[in-house]
Amino acid sequence: MSTTHHSDMSSLGSEFTPATRDSNNGRRRVLHQIAVVRRREGLSRRAVAHRLGVDVKRVQFEEERDVDMPLSRLYQWQAALGVPIAELLVDGDGALSPPVLKRAQILRLMKTAGAIRERAKTGPIERMAQMLIEQILEIMPELEDVSPWNAVGQRRSLDELGEAAYRRLSLDALSDLLDG
Repeated sequence: MSTTHHSDMSSLGSEFTPATRDSNNGRRRVLHQIAVVRRREGLSRRAVAHRLGVDVKRVQFEEERDVDMPLSRLYQWQAALGVPIAELLVDGDGALSPPVLKRAQILRLMKTAGAIRERAKTGPIERMAQMLIEQILEIMPELEDVSPWNAVGQRRSLDELGEAAYRRLSLDALSDLLDG
């Protein structure tokens, strides 16, 4: 169940509206699966917010499956997530279609193979990872520019602050740090 209320939409722009209710069951229609795709791609809301140039609250709101947004916004999400637009849309039964699911699986393999190659400590492991990457690219050449999984969290540029920079410390905690 979603915690964002549709009455909060006024602060996010008038182009977003809640989906109409499904006449068959009275529930809101599921229109997209942006959150599912974002998680599958291994991206945090913060990383996507940075790519979209918006705050995390807007990303959280737009990820709600029943938010009806313009196609132009879906294309922005598609670019930020680096997936075909069809992956963001819900098929009739809400499940990923077999070709989209297969692409997602191969994409994860590519990211894993890239991470293995990047972290390989010996030549033979690096060569095996490179061979795996080449085999994956034979199947799906469009994955050539896919980056490997990050080791821990998402990488930031030197001028970006992490979440810890925005947390507030109580005076007691600060006192304990200074005394400790």
